[in-house]
Amino acid sequence: MTSTTRTARPRRYLMCRPDHFEVSYEINPWMDATQGADRDRAVEQWEALGAVYADLGHEVELVDALPGLPDMVFAANGGLVVEGVAYGARFTYPERQAEGPAYLEWFASAGLKAVVDAREVNEGEGDLLLAGRWLLAGWGFRTDRAAHAEAQELLGVPVISLELVDPRYYHLDTCLTVLDDETIAYYPPAFSEGSREVLRRLFPDALIATDEDAAAFGLNAVSDGRNVVLSRGAVDLRAELAARGFVPVPVDTSELQKAGGSAKCCTLELRS
Repeated sequence: MTSTTRTARPRRYLMCRPDHFEVSYEINPWMDATQGADRDRAVEQWEALGAVYADLGHEVELVDALPGLPDMVFAANGGLVVEGVAYGARFTYPERQAEGPAYLEWFASAGLKAVVDAREVNEGEGDLLLAGRWLLAGWGFRTDRAAHAEAQELLGVPVISLELVDPRYYHLDTCLTVLDDETIAYYPPAFSEGSREVLRRLFPDALIATDEDAAAFGLNAVSDGRNVVLSRGAVDLRAELAARGFVPVPVDTSELQKAGGSAKCCTLELRS
C-alpha cells in the first residue's frame, strides 16, 4: 500500500476534566478497584491531550465534571452529534447513568439544532462512530441494538450494526477507529465472524491492529483526517499509520487506561 497525502480538517471537541476521576468500581475488565488510580496523574495526561488538540488547530469545549461521576471524563460516551443534532446517551450501568442527563443539559445549552433524549440504551460515540456515509454501531455489551434503529431514524444516516464479542473491547471505539471518511483501523478478534466479514466488505483497505496495539488502547484514537492522536503504546499501529500517509501523534494515557479509556474516550466530536 503506497502512502497517500492526507488532509486535516479542524474539529470541535467536547471534553470533561477528570477532577473526580478514580477507579472505585469495576464495570469493565480493565478496572481494578483494589489498585485505584492517580487522579493528579490523570489530570496531567488529560491536560496534555487537550494541549495536543489545541496545537493541531482544533477547538475544545468543556462540560463541568460532577462529583460522584468518576467516568465522566470519558466524554465520548455522553452522546453523538451529527450535523448539529445531538442524540443523548442512556447508560447501561447504574454507576454511570447520571452522566446522560449531565451531557444532555450541556447539549441543550450549546446552541445545537436539536437535542434528543434517547429512549434506548446507548453509550454515545463509545458505540456509534460516524464513518463517511455510514454510522458504524456496536452492540453486545453496552449499547442495545434497538438504539441503532433509533439513531438511524433521528439522524438519517444508514447504520451498520457490528457485534462485539470480546469483553475487553466492550465499546466499539476500543477496537475500531475512523481515520477518514473512507478508512478505518480495527481489531478483528473483537468482532463476531459476520461483523468481521461486513468490515472486510465495506473497508477492504482497512488497517488491521495487532493484539499488542489493541491491548495498548491504540484503536481508541482520534483522527482529523491526517493527524491521529493515539496511545503511545501502539507501536505497530503508529508505524502502519505513517506508512499510509497519516501522522501519528502519540500521547500518554496510561492512568486513564486504568478505567478503560484513552484519547477517543475522552473526546466527543461536535459536528455542526
